[in-house]
Amino acid sequence: MTSYLVDFAVRSSRCILQLCEGRARPGMKVASWLATCGGRTPGSDPCDTDIFIITTPKSGTVWLKALSFAIVNRSNYTPSTNPLLTTNPPYTIPFFEIQLYHYNQNPDLSKLQSPRLFATHIPYSSLPESILTNSNCRILYLCRNPKDAFVSMWHFLNSISEDGQMPVGLDEAFQLFCKGAIPFGPFWEHVLDFWKLSLEKPKHVLFLKYEDMKADTNSHIKKMADFLGYPFSSQEVEKGVVDEISKLCSFEHLSNLEVNKTGLIDPREKIPNHIFFRKAKVGDWSNHLTQQMILELDEITKEKLNGTGVMF
Repeated sequence: MTSYLVDFAVRSSRCILQLCEGRARPGMKVASWLATCGGRTPGSDPCDTDIFIITTPKSGTVWLKALSFAIVNRSNYTPSTNPLLTTNPPYTIPFFEIQLYHYNQNPDLSKLQSPRLFATHIPYSSLPESILTNSNCRILYLCRNPKDAFVSMWHFLNSISEDGQMPVGLDEAFQLFCKGAIPFGPFWEHVLDFWKLSLEKPKHVLFLKYEDMKADTNSHIKKMADFLGYPFSSQEVEKGVVDEISKLCSFEHLSNLEVNKTGLIDPREKIPNHIFFRKAKVGDWSNHLTQQMILELDEITKEKLNGTGVMF
C-alpha cells in the first residue's frame, strides 16, 4: 500500500497536520485554508462574546456543538422550533477549516449574529494569539479516551474514502495514531496544551471529557451554561429546561431525525449526514483493539500524561 501521509506546514513550526491523502475527500484536507486565507488568520479578530468549540477529532464534537447551540439559543426557540430538528448539527456551528475558510478565503464573519459560535480541531499552537490572550472569548474544549477516539477516527476516515479505494487497515491506522500521524497532530499534545491553558485561564477555557459528560450529562450542561455566561435560572431548572436540552441533543434523538439519516453535509463533499452518528458509546474500543494494542496505547498515554492531572 502506498504511503498516504501529506505533511502541511502551518503557522507554527510546532504544528504539522498529517492527513490521509486519498483517504479523505479533498474538502477534508483541512490545512489548505491556513495557507490561502489572504494573509489573515481565521479568528484573528475575535469578539469578547465569541465562543469556540475546540475538540480532538472524533471526540463528541457533534454532541458538544448541539449542546452549545441549544444552551446559548434556548430563549430564541421552543423545543418544537429548534433548528437542530431540521439542520445537521455540524452546520449549526461552522468549522473554521471547512465551512468558513475552505471555500471562501475571506469570509465576512462580522455578519454573524452575536454570540458567534465557531468550531475547530486546530491545536493550540496554531490558534491566533488574539484568541488565546487578547480577548475574553470562551473556549469549550472536549477530548475523549484515546482508544475510543482512535477507533471512531478509523471508522470515520474509511467511511469518507474515495470510491474504489481500499480501506485503511486497523493495524496500519493504529501505528499512525501512535506516532501522532493523524489529522490535526498528535492526540496527547493536543489534549495537554488545552489542559494547561484551562489551568492557567479557567475563566477562558473549560476542559471537558466525553466520558464525564456521558456519565452526568445534565450537570455538565449546567456547568457549560454557567461558563458561557448563560446560566439556567431556578425556574428553568424546575421546568425541566435542562432535561429538554439533554434529550434534544442526545445521540438517540439526533441520530433518528430524518435530517441526520439522509442527505449530504455538503453537496460539494458528498459526505452523508449519517456518518456523524455511529455509536456514541464509551468503551467501544474493546470490540476492536487487540490486547497488544491496548497495552501499547495505554503505555503511550501513561508516558505522555503522567503527572499532568489528565487521566482517561
